[in-house]
Amino acid sequence: MKRSVLTTLIIGVAVAIIVGLLHARRLIPRLELVSHYANATRVAGEKWQYIFVLLLALGVAWLSLSSLSRNRTRLLVGVLLIELVGLSWVCSLYRVFFQPLPSIFAVVLAWIAAEGWTIFLRRDRRPDLMQIFFANHLSEKEFRRLSDNAIQFDAQPRTYEVSVVACDIADKYEFARESEPAAFAEAMGKFVRDMPARLLETGAYLHAADGEGVVAIFGFPAGNSDDAERTVRIALDLVEDFREKRQNDGKTVGDCDVHVGISSGTIITAPLKDSGSPMLLISGEPIELARRFCGANHLYGSKILIDTRTFDLANKAIVARPIDFLRGLNSEDRHEIYEPLWLATEAKPEHIARRDSFWSGVVLYREKRWAEAYAEFQKARGSDGEEDPPLQFYLRRLAPLALHLMDIPPD
Repeated sequence: MKRSVLTTLIIGVAVAIIVGLLHARRLIPRLELVSHYANATRVAGEKWQYIFVLLLALGVAWLSLSSLSRNRTRLLVGVLLIELVGLSWVCSLYRVFFQPLPSIFAVVLAWIAAEGWTIFLRRDRRPDLMQIFFANHLSEKEFRRLSDNAIQFDAQPRTYEVSVVACDIADKYEFARESEPAAFAEAMGKFVRDMPARLLETGAYLHAADGEGVVAIFGFPAGNSDDAERTVRIALDLVEDFREKRQNDGKTVGDCDVHVGISSGTIITAPLKDSGSPMLLISGEPIELARRFCGANHLYGSKILIDTRTFDLANKAIVARPIDFLRGLNSEDRHEIYEPLWLATEAKPEHIARRDSFWSGVVLYREKRWAEAYAEFQKARGSDGEEDPPLQFYLRRLAPLALHLMDIPPD
């Protein structure tokens, strides 16, 4: 911030001095296209001209050095130039002569100087840092937008509101035990190549891709209000693609499925530029929770698990059901997890009815009303042959409890 203010002052004052000297030496021609000097009863004085020039130079320099995109800055500068000509015309209606050319010169020179300074800095330091921080973590399209300042990145420690998605091979460790190391390495290598490419195409920041799975962040470095909803939509598409490939041609990693965990919240980013190896430090609870939710799918038999924050942000666009509570990073924290099932636009009435029955069953189960919960879960069954592992998870838990209660004679 201090550097921006100092640069703005230097550019603004320098431009004001240059334009002031040109105007004082009468090197700037008088523009009388819309404001005629001979017909004027009053003339904007030299003092006001210099004040306008200084204020405009400072304002345009600050605008050009701000976080606005270059295209938007150019648009605003163009509008300002038109307004200066329009102001001269309005003044002429009241027989006041206002010479717009010094102000126009100030606007143009300040914009050119600020743009030149930005390009100089980008050539001097930023490309190297941007290359290190983002080249292998963003798609070519997103990296180009970042380089062109269409995406603003402040190379200072700050927080971002994001949605983190963690993906991994379902039953990975069981697959590792049952297969040869070379076969597991080949399958995992294919997964950590294909999955990042798919996520990068959707505009994600790739945080990690290794033997422990793939982690991507939506909302960094550019955030949108629909990041959580977009993340869940992408996760549903990924799971559907894996399901179709297994059914059609079996071209999945080791004939395995995919597990996904999503968590939304705050992360901290801190560019470490002064060390021998510059790096971008990214840390936050959503990253760890997304990994844990991804792994928890193995317990419940689900494909995707999301936290309450993600559910609240995306629930209008998806149909989801509660699954359970998981302990947080602290032993006292508990996070309710949900399983997204369908997009709201694709869900049929019978889907909603089954979801509602499952939801009622979970509530009754938590209230220890075993028999009623068992009956509700039975209503949540789909058609014959349709697998629903989370439903079977609860039915297995409830079957002995419900049967025990049925054997107890009423008082």
